[in-house]
Amino acid sequence: MSRRGARKPAICHIGIAVLALLLAGSEGRAADSLTTTFASSLTAVPAEVAIVSGAVYVPVYSSVAMNPGKVQADFSVTLSIHNASEQRPLIVRRINYFDTAGALVEAHLREPVALKPFATVEIFVPTKDTRGGTGANFVVDWAATGEIAEPVVEALMVGGIGAGHYAFISQGRPIRLTGR
Repeated sequence: MSRRGARKPAICHIGIAVLALLLAGSEGRAADSLTTTFASSLTAVPAEVAIVSGAVYVPVYSSVAMNPGKVQADFSVTLSIHNASEQRPLIVRRINYFDTAGALVEAHLREPVALKPFATVEIFVPTKDTRGGTGANFVVDWAATGEIAEPVVEALMVGGIGAGHYAFISQGRPIRLTGR
């Protein structure tokens, strides 16, 4: 085997190692971005035990088939989580993004955060990030230390194909509620 052929595995291993580091760091960057970008929307996570909790499922579309098998439009996705309570913080425990097959694409929180009353945080998925596919979704787990209005969780998709531009909203649906 030539020296050139012997180098390929080493270069391949280095490339895989670099890719693994970049992917491992993406979860941290997403979590850091949320807490940094929306610092004014956040408050300390309450020390009291959460007595109410729930989960919201939000279907999103990073891609949509415009003509099956021929034309696909890609969309950016903005997931918005609104604390609909005027008095209590909303504890957000998990924001996970799943693809069409139900596989986890990205976890957006390392630890719980608390939203101030009437505050909002957002997760943005750029147009070029089509990992979610046509059946992507988010699951948001939330909690509170007392009675609270359920959070409003929805996604805005924006994209275009050719000269046409499209925007649509997908509203979250409660999939679990405990403690009331």
